[in-house]
Amino acid sequence: MEPKERERGFVSRRVLLASAPALFARPVPAHAADEKRANHKLRVAIFSKHLQFVAGEELAKAARDIGFDDIDITVRKGGHVAPERVRQDLPPLVATIRQHGLGVPMITTDIVDTETPFTEDILATMSELGIRNYRWGGYKYSASQPYAAQLDQMKPRIAKLAALNSRHHVCAMYHTHSGTGVVGASIWDLHILLKDLDPNAVGVNYDVGHAVIEGGVGGWINSFRITGRHLRGIAVKDFLWAKDAKGNWQPQWKPLGEGMVRFPQFFGMVAEANFAGPLQVHFEYPLGGPEETFAAMKRDLGKLRGYLAQANL
Repeated sequence: MEPKERERGFVSRRVLLASAPALFARPVPAHAADEKRANHKLRVAIFSKHLQFVAGEELAKAARDIGFDDIDITVRKGGHVAPERVRQDLPPLVATIRQHGLGVPMITTDIVDTETPFTEDILATMSELGIRNYRWGGYKYSASQPYAAQLDQMKPRIAKLAALNSRHHVCAMYHTHSGTGVVGASIWDLHILLKDLDPNAVGVNYDVGHAVIEGGVGGWINSFRITGRHLRGIAVKDFLWAKDAKGNWQPQWKPLGEGMVRFPQFFGMVAEANFAGPLQVHFEYPLGGPEETFAAMKRDLGKLRGYLAQANL
């Protein structure tokens, strides 16, 4: 592996697969997913972006052997399924994943509104497969107009998407990011946009890492609570503030438990909210080579399951 690739956390598919058998030899019974549902515990999904170097059965085996319950499949440009190929490629991939005892509670898309190419194909296909949730978003503010006016302009687009979702019996979960000019960063703007719409058609995929970046003291608590009945999914990651080479403060992603997110408090709130999932883990920090990659994923998953157990989730 080239030094630059190692610095970026790049893992070649060939090297990864060669090392995987030695790392994991734990078979999972096909009925394990059903057993977990019966226990009413939160299931944990891996965002398939972080396993982009494997596909098909290899993707399912990797996620299973690490210990995940579910997979959040990328159905977007450069993802595991290309949007223009969703009708052909998503059904066999979902079947393969389910054959290995894992679920597919959601997919991640590039959908912004009903005008996004292949939106109808994606919603129809996921609905036929019994997948009820997908990640949606990407709205941004323009500095040239008042924000309140822009929110009013967004509402009809979202209402139209909600109506389409209702026809297909699916829900769009707006993923929350941090940053200037990003709709959903404060999450209060999502409350304004979604409060009059059916939460079974449009909701929020609450990213607690980004929420703490935006409001590290109490803002993340307020934003979680204002989400209310539109809380549909939760994404988990951790971070610390650190200075970059120019001396500017920037958030740096960290393994779970090594950053600023107060997970015991957060999952206590999640339990009080009667959240039922889907719950996803993201790995945005450098992972290194193949052994380090899988070890980091297992470590974070174990840490997360500890937090969930503490909250009786």
